Amino acid sequence: MVGLALRTGLRWKLSAAIALVGALVAIALSLVVHNAARVSMLDNSRDVQIERLNFTQRIYETTSRLQFGARIDDPKLPKELRAEVAEGRRATYLQDSGEGAPEVWAAAPLDDGRVLSLHNDYPDRFTVLDDLDQALFIGSISVVAAGCALGVLVGGRLSQRLRKAAAAARKLAEGDTSVRVRDEIPGRVRDETDELAHAIDAMSDALQTRIEAERRVTADIAHELRTPVTGLLTAAELLPPGRPTELVRDRAQAMRTLVEDVLEVARLDGYAERAELQDVDLGEFVRRRVRALGPDIEVEIVRDAEVSTDPRRLERILGNLIANASRHGRPPVEVTVEGRVIRVRDHGPGFPEALLREGPSRFRTGSSDRAGRGHGLGLTIAAGQARVLGARLTFRNAEPAVDGTTGAVAVLWLPENAPTATGSFPVIQLPGPEN
Repeated sequence: MVGLALRTGLRWKLSAAIALVGALVAIALSLVVHNAARVSMLDNSRDVQIERLNFTQRIYETTSRLQFGARIDDPKLPKELRAEVAEGRRATYLQDSGEGAPEVWAAAPLDDGRVLSLHNDYPDRFTVLDDLDQALFIGSISVVAAGCALGVLVGGRLSQRLRKAAAAARKLAEGDTSVRVRDEIPGRVRDETDELAHAIDAMSDALQTRIEAERRVTADIAHELRTPVTGLLTAAELLPPGRPTELVRDRAQAMRTLVEDVLEVARLDGYAERAELQDVDLGEFVRRRVRALGPDIEVEIVRDAEVSTDPRRLERILGNLIANASRHGRPPVEVTVEGRVIRVRDHGPGFPEALLREGPSRFRTGSSDRAGRGHGLGLTIAAGQARVLGARLTFRNAEPAVDGTTGAVAVLWLPENAPTATGSFPVIQLPGPEN
């Protein structure tokens, strides 16, 4: 059985914690104050009752009259008090029936052996205690309410800072290296949130420095290799015809293509590429390019659309996707245009799980079924060029067929709005899961 994980905001957790602590403190103080007030009232009632008893005894011994409702040998006298008086001591006794104020008894022995006693319940005093309890209850509710409000205020402020920090961190993860988390969070008071922001900014700077260094090294190596590879390819053209010459030319051309791909990846990693926009009839554009790439590739125009994009980069993406499908999949390769969406599908073993989970990675071609040839740069370049166009390139596997094959499906989602001149890209609203 899977448990349900409750997700609550920081402000509500902090508010609940402050309210709980406030409630516990208020209850504890209320109990202490109530008990102290009750004990004080009972002690005062005993003292008053003893004073009345002394006054009544003096009047009785002088005039034989009883005051304050006093009685001689009262049959209702509690046996505990009667035992105290039997030993010749004045004493008081509290008789609490649980209803109303407790009765306060006072008794003293007389010279003739009888017992003089009186009792009262002082309801007015305990009415004051009820008023005190009501005031304590209202005060406790006020403390809890104030604690909740304080928790919401403080927690909301902290939650807002953390949310802004998380949003800035997501921008960093998406490649916006100009973002600084500390600049995104409001407030002049420094706390642990600022320490977290400084740590993220420092980590971002360190990673950016390392990535930039790796990109430069890659670009420099590829650039340095371009001249000797070009010379090697030129020299291969001078070799006499034959099978060895063809092999040399083929490998030299493959090396030149690899060097050019590495240089292109380095440029894309530098986020310096900008699209040169033109209005394109997408259906006709795809049909012509696919026909030039392979006459046996099936093209279906479900719904045409006119888009503003960079034709050269779009052709590069389309060519890489078709080359990947032809090289690693099985025929037929199908290209479908539906509005601004282009799908390229083969009928091979499908994309490897690592690519579906993490996206394309350079120099990693996936499983052995789809990795017999290539360097893993085709899909990496296609994804990078899609980013320049402000598009979204997704990968999935088709539903399994009867023979067990699935087929890889690459989907290019072109945006409704073209990339801006500043290099930022519009947000693409993806439809629901494909059928």
